[in-house]
Amino acid sequence: MNALALYSQLPGITITMDILCLLWMLPAVWAAEEVLMDSTTATAELGWTISPSQGWEEVSGYNENMNTIRTYQVCNVFDSSQNNWVRTKYIRRRGAQRIHVQMKFSVRDCSSIPNVPGSCKETFNLYYYESDSDTATKTSPPWMENPWVKVDTIAADESFSQVDLGGRIMKINSEVRSFGPVSRNGFYLAFQDYGACMSLIAVRVFYRKCPSVIQNGALFPETLSGAESTSLVAARGVCVPNGEEVDVPIKLYCNGDGEWMVPIGRCMCKAGYEALENGTVCRACVSGFFKAAQGDHRCLQCPINSRTTNEGATNCVCRNGYYRSDSDPPQMPCTTVPSAPQNVISMVNETSLRLEWSPPQEGGGREDVVYNIICKSCGSGRGGCTRCGDNVQFVPRQLGLTDTRVHISDLLAHTQYTFEIQAVNGVSEQSPHSPQYASVNITTNQAAPSAVSIIHQVSRTPYSITLSWSQPDQPNGVILDYELQYYEKNQAEWNSSLTRSQTNTAVIRGLKPGGIYVFQVRARTVAGFGRFSGKMYFQTMTEEEYNSSIQEKLPLIIGSAAAGVVLIIAITVFVIVCCSRRSSGDRPESDYTDKLQHYTSGHMSPGMKIYIDPFTYEDPNEAVREFAMEIDISCVKIEQVIGAGEFGEVCSGNLRQPGKREILVAIKTLKTGYTERQRRDFLSEASIMGQFDHPNIIHLEGVVTKSSPVMIITEFMENGSLDSFLRQNDGQFTVIQLVGMLRGIAAGMKYLCDMNYVHRDLAARNILVNSNLVCKVSDFGLSRFLEDDTSDPTYTSALGGKIPIRWTAPEAIQYRKFTSSSDCWSYGIVMWEVMSYGERPYWDMSNQDVINAIEQDYRLPPPMDCPSALHQLMLDCWQKDRNNRPKFSQIVSTLDKMIRNPNSLKAMTPLSSSVHLPLLDRSTPDFSSFSTVDDWLDAIKMGQYKENFANEGFTSFDVVSQMTMDDILRVEVTLAGHQKKILNSIQSMRAQMNQITSVEV
Repeated sequence: MNALALYSQLPGITITMDILCLLWMLPAVWAAEEVLMDSTTATAELGWTISPSQGWEEVSGYNENMNTIRTYQVCNVFDSSQNNWVRTKYIRRRGAQRIHVQMKFSVRDCSSIPNVPGSCKETFNLYYYESDSDTATKTSPPWMENPWVKVDTIAADESFSQVDLGGRIMKINSEVRSFGPVSRNGFYLAFQDYGACMSLIAVRVFYRKCPSVIQNGALFPETLSGAESTSLVAARGVCVPNGEEVDVPIKLYCNGDGEWMVPIGRCMCKAGYEALENGTVCRACVSGFFKAAQGDHRCLQCPINSRTTNEGATNCVCRNGYYRSDSDPPQMPCTTVPSAPQNVISMVNETSLRLEWSPPQEGGGREDVVYNIICKSCGSGRGGCTRCGDNVQFVPRQLGLTDTRVHISDLLAHTQYTFEIQAVNGVSEQSPHSPQYASVNITTNQAAPSAVSIIHQVSRTPYSITLSWSQPDQPNGVILDYELQYYEKNQAEWNSSLTRSQTNTAVIRGLKPGGIYVFQVRARTVAGFGRFSGKMYFQTMTEEEYNSSIQEKLPLIIGSAAAGVVLIIAITVFVIVCCSRRSSGDRPESDYTDKLQHYTSGHMSPGMKIYIDPFTYEDPNEAVREFAMEIDISCVKIEQVIGAGEFGEVCSGNLRQPGKREILVAIKTLKTGYTERQRRDFLSEASIMGQFDHPNIIHLEGVVTKSSPVMIITEFMENGSLDSFLRQNDGQFTVIQLVGMLRGIAAGMKYLCDMNYVHRDLAARNILVNSNLVCKVSDFGLSRFLEDDTSDPTYTSALGGKIPIRWTAPEAIQYRKFTSSSDCWSYGIVMWEVMSYGERPYWDMSNQDVINAIEQDYRLPPPMDCPSALHQLMLDCWQKDRNNRPKFSQIVSTLDKMIRNPNSLKAMTPLSSSVHLPLLDRSTPDFSSFSTVDDWLDAIKMGQYKENFANEGFTSFDVVSQMTMDDILRVEVTLAGHQKKILNSIQSMRAQMNQITSVEV
């Protein structure tokens, strides 16, 4: 009797077709699963392998759709020692690492079977066996736990004892078990019965996966679950179209049940796109809407006075005549410029003015309207109105006024002015039109001159003091004379004495030896006297001091007497006459006259500051206190030593002063063990530098004198000295860039010339370059004390002192006559250094050779690729007669014209063919003097290409002389300046070879 018959004949059991149909009509809600095998879908026999043959039995039935379903039953409960196996067919795992098995089965309650032996069971076992292919037979693998792997013993939640006559069966059991990891291509399942009466109704084999999903703005692909039930498998997401990553990486984790969890990162719609459908779609903003930044927010409608030009706009474009400032948010309406201020009222008081006005009628739609005051001086005979100088004072300020009033002072007397009051707002700079303004014309009244700023002692004796002073910043007319008031310090001011001077110098005689006197000075014009200057205290010499100074000079007097008293008197008279006439000849001026040239005001422009030589101060420390700011050493941090100076080390570091941001600075230190004279000479440079304020003059930050070491602190110039910088960057700048550097140097020298300062050592080594290629003049005061060295040899003149011969004008070498004209000669040498990328002037010639060559009218030839206009300017600077040399103002103007008209720099100066070729030909070396191509490359400073030439076979002069531009590129010369230098040298080589050939013929 088969299992089905036995199963149905047990007491209380009736198997009908309807019951079999009901066996599968159970809930079938599956997770994200991929089915590998489902016994209910079989339309024919399952054909599973059984062992032994009297065990499991396949039974057919029909479901509600009249489809055949197959089950396996077994019920050998009355036979002891049961070991019945049934094995599925080969199941491919399809990449799954963990397999799930769902089993639906019914089990007869052993207690409901009469006379059942004690071996009756209500459980069965589930096994699996992995294999790379379908190789199983009836006997292999063996029917035993090893090699089979047991998954679990399956027990029924509920067993049944009888079936209702209405066809309702007891509840069917459904169990799910999983196993893994599986790694082979497939596997078999086996069910072991060892004494149960049961029916295996359905077997479903599947694996779980997380379906593709859009989450956090990213698309995650379908992902298989891990090998363990607790495994989390990471999946990388990809932003939906027009989405952008916010946090990376974007991940989701798939758990063992096929559920997504633990999201990391996210995507958001990029600018111009908004999120729709719960963040699964990024749609472009429609016309008239915009989205300025990435995010989840929606597109916004364009603000007033703006529009979009296409879909997906990130901002709205302002309509014509409307603008948006850089600081305006994109959702702010576009605005326009304000109208002009209204109702201007002016009130003149001598040389001061008060202006008031009403706000503009239209502010342009903005609240940030401010006012600028443009001052123009008119009717001064200069052909129209010109901008006012920096001396005019505006309170509270000239630009960016938030109030509708301003006080203006320090105007010139009896002068017509035009004041434009501009109304500007945050978008005025965006407008192509000038700001709207209201103007007012005024004429200042008569006013006395302003106060003299400083009085300076020139010299003293026991009975007299010689003083000088600068012209008032605001003379307000022609200075008629000066009135000097003085009295002893211990006397009352009403007991003072007065003296008049037609110039800005005066000798006060009749004083007491060793007496301390108070001095004040004021200027007079036709409008009367101005205010007295501040009180200055000066002391006459004592008799002892005077006698001591005479004794120090006595050897010189005795030595001079040897030449004869008559001769001394004659020479003295001659020198005085020459000095008084200010002869343009080459004889030296006296020291006294040289000092006084700085204080003569007759030829100076009104308000122009005059340089004051710190060496004329009685106490040099006073000059330091006057012109250099003292810095607390705690504000200075030295970082590293970058060089050595005459008095100590030169360092870089940081300066952080209270209320100011930290800046990078250069620090000159005074070495320990210094003498008082060395300290004075060291700080004199700061006393000089502190008087200058110009973008092409090195800026003094301050000094440290109250702590050790003593320091001079200046702005830091990243690229160092100009000569070294040019040599390091040979051929890497355009001509316009080089001319721009020269223009900056000339502008700085013009400023120094206007200040009546003579540099005396203008050279590329004394020009510093910052990171923006701005050149600044440096080395004030110290350069005139140069010592001999091999790199920059100097020359001791007949009059004493060290002079840098290669940069110095002839009259300065011969007569020690240093003027702005001698600085002009030096500037011409600097031009030559710049255009030759730091070449040494006059090459390896000795100092005496240079002097002799200049006396014979030799001049440096044009450097390679030097425009003829620039070399002509150099020759103008090297005119023998100093009066024929250009002023620095003319040099600046000439260079400005070249920069505005680059075509003027295209013409090159040809090599000279004159008899003076040995001197002029130094820029193009004679190739015949070199034994190898490597020597030639070193001579033209192109030694870095030696290996390239050798690798390409250019190893002889015959081959090199035939090189073309293509050959130069082949040896990897890519810099335009280097290409020109090599090509020009090759052309010169070729010409020299042709000349040699013609001579031989």
